Amino acid sequence: MTDGVLLRESLVQPDLDKYSCIIMDEAHERALNTDVLMGLIKKILTRRRDLKLIVTSATMNSERFSRFFGGAPEFIIPGRTFPVDIHFSRTPCEDYVDAAVKQVLAIHVSQGPGDILVFMTGQEDIEVTCELINERLEMLKDPPKLLTLPIYSQMPAEQQAKIFQQAPPGVRKVIVATNIAETSLTVDGIMYVVDSGFSKLKVYNPKMGMDTLQITPISQANAAQRSGRAGRTGPGKAYRLYTEQAFKNELYLQTIPEIQRTSLSNTVLLLKSLGVKDLLDFDFMDPPPQDTITTSLFELWSLGALDNLGDLTPLGRRMTPFPMDPPLAKLLITASEEYGCSEEILTIVSMLSVPSVFYRPKERQEEADAAREKFFVPESDHLTLLHVYTQWKAHGYSDAWCTKHFLQPKSLRRAKEIREQLQDIMTMQKMPLVSCGTDWDVIRKCICSGFYHQAARVKGLGEFINLRTSVTMQLHPTSALYGLGYVPEYVVYHELILTSKEYMSVVTAVDPHVSYPFPP
Repeated sequence: MTDGVLLRESLVQPDLDKYSCIIMDEAHERALNTDVLMGLIKKILTRRRDLKLIVTSATMNSERFSRFFGGAPEFIIPGRTFPVDIHFSRTPCEDYVDAAVKQVLAIHVSQGPGDILVFMTGQEDIEVTCELINERLEMLKDPPKLLTLPIYSQMPAEQQAKIFQQAPPGVRKVIVATNIAETSLTVDGIMYVVDSGFSKLKVYNPKMGMDTLQITPISQANAAQRSGRAGRTGPGKAYRLYTEQAFKNELYLQTIPEIQRTSLSNTVLLLKSLGVKDLLDFDFMDPPPQDTITTSLFELWSLGALDNLGDLTPLGRRMTPFPMDPPLAKLLITASEEYGCSEEILTIVSMLSVPSVFYRPKERQEEADAAREKFFVPESDHLTLLHVYTQWKAHGYSDAWCTKHFLQPKSLRRAKEIREQLQDIMTMQKMPLVSCGTDWDVIRKCICSGFYHQAARVKGLGEFINLRTSVTMQLHPTSALYGLGYVPEYVVYHELILTSKEYMSVVTAVDPHVSYPFPP
């Protein structure tokens, strides 16, 4: 099971009595749930002498884990990988995309058979790298054949699957991937790895309440994991586009744990429901910044999940069973009890829980934008998502219909799964499922009740200012409200993302003259 599922189980059985042995794999990734589980299991181990915990990982600072569990024994099992030659760059490289392209062509022209895996940061870099490789290959005189294959999360599934297909005889494959290929994917036949030394990390800024995706240098553990990819099927070579000096002095030993760079509202709610009174006293392996904890406590208090003393309120207890952000859980509860639109809100919440459903391929951007506009509900992105889902349902959940309208069938299917799971939770919680029919204004009121702490009013041309933090932000060009012709006076938004500017993602216009039943 995933770490999240085990965490949820600890709500029902505080001592995890069903299990006598737990194995936690990939511990070096230090995911948020894993870190919380470590703290919980450490407490359980003091109460249960019969429970065994085995923590495993390929590249791990095992001594640190051993100390955390009070000097637990360590076992080192030698790996069965082939030897990998590591080549560092002699000088620091200015442009990692350009350096990677040169390195790929050098390997292709001078080295023996074997596929190449290139690590890049994100979709944009990957597309540019693939284009440059193909362009420069054409400049060479009669070069050997090379097949470039990108892979990133926003790609349609059938295109992602191409990287596993066998290349025609005499053709070398070069796969350009994000850090998904570090642990999650293994492609046979990789002999050469080109490591740019960077990846995108999600970093949370508690003062602004905003997640940013930042390009950051990888850690030494990541670098070892990437190089190891070349030695899966035979001896390989890893080319690192940074100097040995930089590797030793500038890279962290381990990646910064997720718990220190993410919003903790959901985790705080979970720990409160497990009876943890003082969060600063909880035994984290790496404690999160105090700012993040206080921001999360404030958010939960403003939603009405915590009282003035920081204890769970009845509403907070009812929000706990939902494995999602507290504002979304509150939306579902208010939709079924106050507004009578839980069917629609259930769909919107499921759609917000998956990556973007709109697909915008580089070569057909105008067509994709025109298809997307057909789904727009002028005053709300949330309602646009609802519209997309209802249309998909009306067309029999068809994949062909999705492809025709530039939608990601994989994301929509995932949203349908999430919707079914949430529906089960609502049934167990005896929450009525009701539809408001065509009165979509009720839905906007309901969205407002869950996201009023993320409200903004217009400041200037297309600029908004957050009512609580006074942070200025913009409407994203892909928003349904962007081409309205007029700017709504007040909006609520799902989240803030920083790319070139601070953009609000998934926005709904609010009519300030309608009375909203705000919480007391």
